[in-house]
Amino acid sequence: MTTLEARDISVRYGDMLALDAVTLTARAGDVTAIVGPNGSGKSTLLGAITGTLPHDGTVHLNGAETATQKPRQLAAQRAVMPQATRLAFPFTALEVVRMGLQAGTSGERSEVPMQAPARVGMAHHAHRAYQELSGGEAQRVTLARVLAQVWRPVDHGQPRWMLLDEPVASLDIAHQLQVMQIAREFARAGGGVLAVMHDLNLTALYADRVAVLSGGRLLATGTPAEVLTDTTLSRAYGCALRVSTLPAPGVPFILPHAASA
Repeated sequence: MTTLEARDISVRYGDMLALDAVTLTARAGDVTAIVGPNGSGKSTLLGAITGTLPHDGTVHLNGAETATQKPRQLAAQRAVMPQATRLAFPFTALEVVRMGLQAGTSGERSEVPMQAPARVGMAHHAHRAYQELSGGEAQRVTLARVLAQVWRPVDHGQPRWMLLDEPVASLDIAHQLQVMQIAREFARAGGGVLAVMHDLNLTALYADRVAVLSGGRLLATGTPAEVLTDTTLSRAYGCALRVSTLPAPGVPFILPHAASA
């Protein structure tokens, strides 16, 4: 199977139910975005899917339950980009990228460590200490590490996956577009992308499927045109939102309809 399936995922933080039986399917060949207001459970869902958070429910990657697989097996199939990466030692940007080769199955490809930073516009910073980089530069280096880990979107007939938690949060608009284009190209080449997103306009422009979370529950799933509607978004975000369309048919964009929530 060429899907990533999260089934009946529930997560608790003490007495608080952060996710309530969320079921989500992402398909290889698609960019699937998870959107919703702060505290809706987006990063919590991704943490459950990647196995970094205890949870109820099951996750299946390419047809196999992730809980039954060893870390190295999972690392060969999917790479994870967290919201932030903190390093205790003074690794260079290039050394951080090489960590992806250690985890994935591209280690034999000596050209990847420099091609991946070049892909995100960071080749000229390859030998700088990671801690010296700006927030946006560090974020792009982390994406290069992810790319190095799953350099081939399809490996031995199986899709590989990029799981991205707010991949454009610290970036200017040009680099936001660059990162989203990388995600789209990875998906078009047969891989799968699951990304937590805040920017609804970028989501509308680049996502094939959208899942809207609100209050720890799945509110809606579908294409951007099906999901990014006045009713659904206003309900999810708790403020009046009006969705219009760009000149390109079927690509919605979102603007606040009222100055107060």
